[in-house]
Amino acid sequence: MQPFADVPAELERYSRQIRFQNLGEDGQRNLVRSRVTICGCGALGTVLANHLVRAGVGFVRVVDRDFIETHNLQRQILFDETDVAENLPKAEAAARKLRAINSQVTIEPVVTDIDHTNILDLVGDADLILDGTDNFETRYLINDAAVKLGKPWVFGGVIGSEGQTMTILPGQTPCLRCVIETSPPPGMTPTCETAGVLGPAVAVVASFEAVEAIKILAGKHEAINRELLMVDLWDWSFRRLKIASLKGKVDCPCCGRREFEWLEGRMGSHTTALCGRNAVQVAVRRDQPLDFAELAGRLAPLGQVRHNQYMLRFATEGHEFTVFPDGRAIIKGTNDIAKARTLYAQFVGS
Repeated sequence: MQPFADVPAELERYSRQIRFQNLGEDGQRNLVRSRVTICGCGALGTVLANHLVRAGVGFVRVVDRDFIETHNLQRQILFDETDVAENLPKAEAAARKLRAINSQVTIEPVVTDIDHTNILDLVGDADLILDGTDNFETRYLINDAAVKLGKPWVFGGVIGSEGQTMTILPGQTPCLRCVIETSPPPGMTPTCETAGVLGPAVAVVASFEAVEAIKILAGKHEAINRELLMVDLWDWSFRRLKIASLKGKVDCPCCGRREFEWLEGRMGSHTTALCGRNAVQVAVRRDQPLDFAELAGRLAPLGQVRHNQYMLRFATEGHEFTVFPDGRAIIKGTNDIAKARTLYAQFVGS
């Protein structure tokens, strides 16, 4: 097939997108010059990354703390069984796939837990922040960073067949805490462990996020959605909630009083029970990367140990440890945070 005569050769792969009149060549060139940080590379994050890399966003940073397990494959579209067998971190495996999809895009994988000590470095050079996370603690942290830096971000979340998304433009729209000031206490709302999650629901919500991202990055600000969108794919319901009146709430802790509690580390935890996993993440920051060979030698008499450059896995007494070079560990077999901390100190060390 002959290329379109009116599309420059370097943009030919995006010709069908360019011919969409609301985007055009100028919009496409804006995408190519853009930088994005995707926080989380699981269900939402893989769909987001797939869409944006195929769309030609010039730089995509994917940040995720986790590794790939078989139960992820039902909805996390960039991963396959080979990734599970190779014990790959999600960010690294995603980067491999994304580079094969579009070699013109710069992909930067970052295997880390997003917290108040590193988020500004992770999002500071991005034009847009995208929510691919599964917890409100990280979302409130993203919100603090975005409002402080004046950067747009897109929130999204899915449980069961239901999802919601909204676009936050600091100074122009309500921030996340204007709309959802605090997250419900643990046990008060469904989680992916109790309610499950449908892959198509994830794909729909992430696709709404991706369209908003394309609008923002392409400079099509008049088209940006300024409402909270709520969908339920099972009963085919869609609701759009007008939230403009919430903008400028003087009592909003974040954009009203400009108290960045999450960014300053006054809110949030370094130890987290992971949704749907019967597992706890223990985050212990270290000045130097862990020596996996030395740690494996210490643990070998106590249980089965294997490691690669990305992680060390150790199983003993009904628990499985996945330890990362930065000192983080995901301890499977318990949801008890205190017990997880004890196990970490016992087997990995403080």
